Amino acid sequence: MKIIKLAVVALSATVLCAGDFKPAVVFDMGGKFDKSFNEGVYSGIEKFKKETGIGYKSFEVTNATQREQAIRKMAKRGGNPVLGIGFAQGPAIDKVAGEFPKTSFAIIDMVVSKPNVQSIIFKEHEGSFLVGMLAVMASKTAKVGFIGGMDIPLIRRFACGYEQGAKYTNSKIEIIQNMTGSTPSAWSDPSRGGELAKGQFDRGVDVIFAAAGGTGIGVYQAAKDAGKLAIGVDSNQNYLHPGTMLTSMVKRVDVAAYDLLKSVQTGTFEAGIRSLGLAEDGVAWALDEHNKALITDAMKKAVDQAKADIISGKIKVHDYMSDNTCKY
Repeated sequence: MKIIKLAVVALSATVLCAGDFKPAVVFDMGGKFDKSFNEGVYSGIEKFKKETGIGYKSFEVTNATQREQAIRKMAKRGGNPVLGIGFAQGPAIDKVAGEFPKTSFAIIDMVVSKPNVQSIIFKEHEGSFLVGMLAVMASKTAKVGFIGGMDIPLIRRFACGYEQGAKYTNSKIEIIQNMTGSTPSAWSDPSRGGELAKGQFDRGVDVIFAAAGGTGIGVYQAAKDAGKLAIGVDSNQNYLHPGTMLTSMVKRVDVAAYDLLKSVQTGTFEAGIRSLGLAEDGVAWALDEHNKALITDAMKKAVDQAKADIISGKIKVHDYMSDNTCKY
């Protein structure tokens, strides 16, 4: 895997003494073994631990009231850096970072404007565009689906990018979308994910992209049971059901987390925003031994060309979060 080349703005350097380096991470709802977003981060920090022999403290949030408490406790106990996983930890990171100005903090999927916070965000719409293309090229019914987790602008960004890629490939494609819910429990409800997937399959959909955390596990199982195709998210989930998983829209949260810890360890940590898209290898689609039989040479060629065109600016992928609309 390539090391991400990060685009950085508004930076300020923070240097730690070796004795002050005590990594701490607060995982969000779904836990570190959600086979998706949290687990991707877990893989990155475990890689760092194995390479360096340096351990870390961690906490898995199970309800919203624990976020601020957990982050503050990590900082009080000397955690440095303190990494918060997920957009929902933004307010807690913002508050606690102000209380501990000499501690380095980081957050994934949200921007927190503090001089000691690194905000790591991704251009999910760019990667989603590519898997939208693949979904349409693999579909035999000209109907593809999307199932999101919690109905928030971030997940709408996934959905919009997916829709743009689908329409770019076939303007007449039909896209059916569902969100799992409006509360954090929407990230960890595989039963509901399976129900929504079955409903879409009954309407003729034969490929579903799930951007729903642990809820997606139910979508993938439903696809396997129905003999349909599914697309994973965040981590490479192709291995879950080989032959059923068309691909995965990968967010390199593992590399981002690894690079964060490495930067603090070496005294090169910089606060500010790191925005990772196709050009930075921050998002991608997964091709491996588990799905190679599903991806034809023509499909790969088309997606590789679209990737190059997005990076060059020839294809403009609209970002839903820029104005909360989906344009294409």
